[in-house]
Amino acid sequence: MIVPFADVPAPEIDYAALSPLMAVLVGSIVVLMVGLVRGRAVQRVVVPALTAVSLLAAIGLSIWIWEPGDQAPTVVGALTADTLAVGISMIFYVAGLFAVLLSLRATAVREAGSGEYHSLLLASIAGMVVLAGAENLIVFFVGLELLSIPLYVLCATELRRATSLESGLKYLVIGSVGSATLLYGLALIYGAAGTTSFEGIQRAIGEEVGLTDPLLLTGIALSITGLAFKASVAPFHQWTPDVYQGAPTPITSFMAVATKAAAFAILLRFFDDTLINSQVEWAPALAALAIVTIIVGNVGALTQRSLKRMLAWSGVGQAGYLLAGVVVGTRLGVQATAFYLAVYLLMNVAAFSVVIARERVSERGDDLSSLRDLGRAQPWLAWPMTIAMLALAGFPLTGGFTGKFYLIDASVSGDYTVLGIAIVVGSIISLGYYLRVVAEMWLGSVDVQLPTLPARRARPVGGWSPEADARAQPEVTFVAVLCAVAIIAAFVYPDPLFDAARDVGTSLSNLR
Repeated sequence: MIVPFADVPAPEIDYAALSPLMAVLVGSIVVLMVGLVRGRAVQRVVVPALTAVSLLAAIGLSIWIWEPGDQAPTVVGALTADTLAVGISMIFYVAGLFAVLLSLRATAVREAGSGEYHSLLLASIAGMVVLAGAENLIVFFVGLELLSIPLYVLCATELRRATSLESGLKYLVIGSVGSATLLYGLALIYGAAGTTSFEGIQRAIGEEVGLTDPLLLTGIALSITGLAFKASVAPFHQWTPDVYQGAPTPITSFMAVATKAAAFAILLRFFDDTLINSQVEWAPALAALAIVTIIVGNVGALTQRSLKRMLAWSGVGQAGYLLAGVVVGTRLGVQATAFYLAVYLLMNVAAFSVVIARERVSERGDDLSSLRDLGRAQPWLAWPMTIAMLALAGFPLTGGFTGKFYLIDASVSGDYTVLGIAIVVGSIISLGYYLRVVAEMWLGSVDVQLPTLPARRARPVGGWSPEADARAQPEVTFVAVLCAVAIIAAFVYPDPLFDAARDVGTSLSNLR
């Protein structure tokens, strides 16, 4: 029997809750259209400004719709705008704002086109928002692909640099493998539960589907594998150092934070809510992955001289710490993960800002030696990098210490003391490379010599040139200093972040 189209019920949509996502999507389209207008002022000022306005509007609208506790679906059966989705989305928006500032003088923007570059950035953020709020297997996969496809292109936007093109290609190939693995896993879960709804899957497990059902367990295993690719969880992390090193550094900074936050948002929602009834089956496997990831990431970073590769390996280790909050399957674990993701944003952006500032003026690029004696030559860059390194290592007086303590507390309270011990051991190992960066900046003996500008040839029309422009980068220093101050503030006065993390924890009703 054919049902008339008029008789098909339309889904209920809460347009107010959908407004932050709409702000980003509309902004992506507007930025792309405005980017077609010629003129240096439009390309260098108007397009980045419109991108920033779009993200600021999304932040304002997110604050407006913030409501702890149970939240009605944004799109019934597809999306929600609970505090988990809105809170983690705030990380995407802030990371996007930092990426816009760090990209103002980037080579990638000039070569790829300002409109296209910023439109892709906003499109990727939109995918992250969809992924964080997904309540359906189909929306889950659509959000993941909308997140990933723009990033494949953005990694290759330095068109005249072979390593950038290689980065985009590697990310495309590995990302496609991860997406295919995840899709196969989701299909098996659908086959076992008979529904694509997260709520329906949660009800089916233990009632209609046995906890040891082979179809369900295989689907969960493949889903973990697919998401592990996105979150840089060992042993599915091999792409991370190469892609991070080859991509334009502002994009690397954005990916290191936002992509990981999106992956953990859906990990929390899918495993700590939808699949919570089968936790006894998947938690030990995730715990083993977390321990391996912590060890592999921190040991791998010890031998790196490229700062971007070192931070990539560091990100692998940090993914292991964050995974502990997912494994325990408690409200405290969700809160600790959300808190650490916010601090992780500040730590990584501060570090990558200094890397950007140095590689633009140093002949050594992102090599560790480019930081030599930076403490004496440019202390306004050396201090943010020092604070970021100490925070990533978990030193007291930084937000990184508070975040790790929160994760250790969640691990021990959730009967996974071994994960708390692994976080401590990983932090000790990490001192071997974080402190080496600090020593290079403050104990070096070679003065920093900034390359001089080529005579006349580098100053064409109006006294402007890409080379001269790259050296005038106050916005990069501003981002580095701002993040460093915020890292200290997260230790001295963490109450706002604690309150937000507690609100995030209330969004998953099936947790203890």
